Amino acid sequence: MPQTGSYYHSWGKRTMDLAVALFALFLLSPLLIVVVIAVLATLGRPVLFRQQRPGLDGKPFWIFKFRTMIESRAANGKLLPDQERLHPVGRILRKLSLDEVPELINVVRGEMSLVGPRPLLMSYIERYSPEQMRRHDAVPGITGWAQVNGRNTLAWQEKFDLDLWYVDHVSLSLDIRILLKTLMLVVTGQGISAPGHATMPQFKGDDT
Repeated sequence: MPQTGSYYHSWGKRTMDLAVALFALFLLSPLLIVVVIAVLATLGRPVLFRQQRPGLDGKPFWIFKFRTMIESRAANGKLLPDQERLHPVGRILRKLSLDEVPELINVVRGEMSLVGPRPLLMSYIERYSPEQMRRHDAVPGITGWAQVNGRNTLAWQEKFDLDLWYVDHVSLSLDIRILLKTLMLVVTGQGISAPGHATMPQFKGDDT
């Protein structure tokens, strides 16, 4: 388990998160304006996608992303599968990971970290085993150990195992390593989707 009394784990990580997130938002502001205009012109309003996700200790917060899907529905009123609703502009944003940039706002607010287990759906919490639930012992991150070791190409249990390993080994050197590997993966666009899916199939429990 990480040493909760250590300098980095107690407040050094938060200091780095805040400094890097604020600098990144300032540096990327011209690009963000371009993305906002592109989303408005193609997908319309709202520009941002908001959804409740579980944070530290499973407490819910609102995550922010750029919208990438249209609201197409079947005749029965049910939303079409993600693959069919993903807009071409949204596909580009996902490939470049630009849809994730608004999560820097969540980092500034203290709801997320730069590095940590990815925040999944609220509905998954009741499906976790006690061991899987330990992924919420850390603040969720924009990127994480699972993201740089396969991302959405991994099976669910593989992702959870990597998340738990991170929770038990949080350190400055590990976070820097993950951030550098993330930059490399953003350039190559590897692991964005699971085979046959726009993103990742739903987690349905221990047997999936």
